[in-house]
Amino acid sequence: MAKKSDPLVIVPNFKIRLSGVTSTIVALLPIQSKLISMKATGPGLPKDLPHIPLIRLIFLSRKISRVWHARRNTEMLAGLLLKLLFRCNLKLMFTSASQRKHTLFTKFLLRRMDCVIATSLVGQSYLDVPSTVIMHGVDTEYFSPCKNKELSRKALGLPNNILISCIGRIRPSKGTDIFLDAAVKVLESNKKITFLIIGRATKKFSSYRNRLIRKVIDLGLEKNILFLEEVSWREIAKYYGVLDLFVAPQRHEGFGLTPMEAMASGVPVIAFRDVGAFNEQIINKKTGLILEHKCSDDLADALKSLISDRKKVSGFSKHARKHVQKNFNITNEAEKLVQVYRKLLKA
Repeated sequence: MAKKSDPLVIVPNFKIRLSGVTSTIVALLPIQSKLISMKATGPGLPKDLPHIPLIRLIFLSRKISRVWHARRNTEMLAGLLLKLLFRCNLKLMFTSASQRKHTLFTKFLLRRMDCVIATSLVGQSYLDVPSTVIMHGVDTEYFSPCKNKELSRKALGLPNNILISCIGRIRPSKGTDIFLDAAVKVLESNKKITFLIIGRATKKFSSYRNRLIRKVIDLGLEKNILFLEEVSWREIAKYYGVLDLFVAPQRHEGFGLTPMEAMASGVPVIAFRDVGAFNEQIINKKTGLILEHKCSDDLADALKSLISDRKKVSGFSKHARKHVQKNFNITNEAEKLVQVYRKLLKA
C-alpha cells in the first residue's frame, strides 16, 4: 500500500566519498523536492536530505510509476535489477557526464534506460542512444563572492597573499602535477603567492601525491604550496570565496563543476581547451582563460599575466559571477529535470 511519504522520484547515490556526482545530488535535491515528491537512497549523503532506505524500495506499491534517476553504472544496474527481478514499477533515467567512448557494458545499460540526459553537447556526441542535454548548474547563493577576504582567510588559517587553487582528487588525470609545476615556475619570480592544492588521493594514487609533496619540500616551497585535505561540501564555498584565481588543470574530465563553482564565487578560471565541458562553461578572455596546450609552461605564463593585471582580473571576476547566475543557475537545472520526471511519469 502506498504511503503519502513514498517518493515519485528516487535518486540513488552509491558512493560514500565526496565526488562531483554526490555534490550535484546534494545541491539539486532540496530544490527539486519542493517541486515533486522525491528522495535519495544510499550512503554518504547529509542526514537532512530527503532519504529512503534502499531496502524500502522493494516494498513500494507497484501500482504507481516512479522514476529511478541514476548517474553511475552501478546505479543504472541497480535500477534495472529492481525493475526486472523485484518487479518495481520504475522508469529508468540516466544522466551521462562522460566524454569518451562507452564500454559494451555501459552501452548495454544505456539501451535499457527510458530516458538519457547528457550534461554537455560534447558528452551527447558520445552517446549512441537518444538523449537530451541539460547542463549542470550551481547554487549561486551558496557559491558567492567573499565580502572580506582578509578576515575569511584568517578564519581558515590561510595567509593574506595572492591565493590560487585547484580543487579535486589528486591524480594524473586531474593534472595536479601540471598545476604544481606551473606554481614552481611562477614562484621563481614572485614569492607573495600561495598555491593551494585541495583534495585527497585514493590509495592507488597516494604515491603520486607523496612525490608531489616531496618535490615541494626539496624545493623549499612548503610555505608557498600547501596541500589541504578534502573539504566537505558544507565548507568548500568558504575556500572558493577567498581565492584570487582558480585553475582547472585537468587532462581529462567528465563534466567538471569546479570552474562554475569558482566563477559563481567571483573567481576567474584558467582551464585547458577540450576538457570536460570547460569550453561550454568559460568565456575565454571574459570570465577566465582557456589554454590550448595542457602544459605547465602555458599555465605559468597565463598565471603571470593575470597576476600582473589586477584590473583584468577584477573585470573577469564580475563577468564570471554574472555569467553563472544567468546561464548555470542550479534552479534552472532542477526545473528542467523535474519536467523530464513528470513526462516520464505520464508516459
